[in-house]
Amino acid sequence: MSDETPICSAKGCRADAVWVLAWNNPKIHTPERRKTWLACEEHREHLSRFLGVRGFLKDVVLLKEWEEDSGEGSSTTDG
Repeated sequence: MSDETPICSAKGCRADAVWVLAWNNPKIHTPERRKTWLACEEHREHLSRFLGVRGFLKDVVLLKEWEEDSGEGSSTTDG
C-alpha cells in the first residue's frame, strides 16, 4: 500500500484524483480487461469524452468506491 495520493492522468495535471475511468481497447484487450485512468473533477469530462469517442470507456467510478470494490488501498494508472 502506498501513502501517495493518486493524481489525475490528464497531461500536466497534478491535482488529486477523484474519479477512476475504466476502459479497454477492444482491438488489443480481452473484453473483461480494464485499464484505468484517474481524473480530478476538472478533467473527468474531458478524459471521459476522449475515451468515449473511441469506444473505449467502460465505467466512471469514484476513486474511493473503486478502492473499496477492489479491496486495495490505492489505485494505479496503467495507460
